[in-house]
Amino acid sequence: MNLLPTEPPACTREAGSLCYQVFQVTKNEWLSASAGWLLTKPLRILMIVAVAFLLRYLVRRLINRVTRMPGGGSSKLPALLRPLRERAPEVLGSAVMERRRQRAATIGSVLKSMATFLIYGLAFILVLGELGIDLAPIIASAGIVGVALGFGAQNLVKDFLSGMFMMIEDQYGVGDVVDVGEASGTVEAVGLRITTLRDINGTVWYVRNGEVLRVGNSSQGFAVAVVDVPLSYSADVEKATELMAEKAKTLLESESLAPNVLEPPEMLGVETVTPEGIKLRLTVKVRPGKQWSVQRALRAHLLAALDEAGFEPPLGRFMSSGPAPQ
Repeated sequence: MNLLPTEPPACTREAGSLCYQVFQVTKNEWLSASAGWLLTKPLRILMIVAVAFLLRYLVRRLINRVTRMPGGGSSKLPALLRPLRERAPEVLGSAVMERRRQRAATIGSVLKSMATFLIYGLAFILVLGELGIDLAPIIASAGIVGVALGFGAQNLVKDFLSGMFMMIEDQYGVGDVVDVGEASGTVEAVGLRITTLRDINGTVWYVRNGEVLRVGNSSQGFAVAVVDVPLSYSADVEKATELMAEKAKTLLESESLAPNVLEPPEMLGVETVTPEGIKLRLTVKVRPGKQWSVQRALRAHLLAALDEAGFEPPLGRFMSSGPAPQ
């Protein structure tokens, strides 16, 4: 049985076309007709992949540059954090650098992940389009899968979004003393999902960001050292008040405490009256995080000064009444 000669593809008669050039070299009709698919499409796909890799590299390099801390031990903010609110207290010293570095690194990590997802996702869609695949069913299926994952990972998404807002707003950072409800202590690490605290007993607490409904930060702006001193009913309140104000002023002007004090002490007078006695209150505005050390120093100094001046503590009156036990 003789086979009839087939008519060469029409593209082989178009001078200058890729089909024509391949046919002139190979004299193969199928190869010349498929030249566009065998050569052009792979080159386009390769170009899309190469551009995606290059674009991802440039974007990640740019993000690394704006999240990097300035060299030379400078305390300046990374470029990424300059438009954002900064609440890091200066008294944290070297912890401020770690706080800023961690904050910038975390936000930068999120930006790099988002950039990678968007660039590679777009490149994948373009490659499928070059292969002639209908994208409508794939996009619809991806939407359904996304909704299902969203319902199944609500807590994870909640933690992630809460962590992002905490980072952007700088609600707290490394070195801050915070109270988040279930736990309180010094912040050791802040992540997008978990915040790590260490309390006064040394216990490490891992708190999910999505579960933090309120934050009490004792390390922002300023703090107030509150000192309550007990006295007996027989004490001369006016004299005790004058003595406490004088001694507190002298102590707070010392070299050890003066750098932490922002304003002169304020003597508020009688705070409470109880069956055991009365309490006098004194307050001092200090640098954030220094209220506890100032309170301890003032309390010890004032109690010693009152005892030296002959003031009895609230229980002294009751303990001294009657003969001493044999």
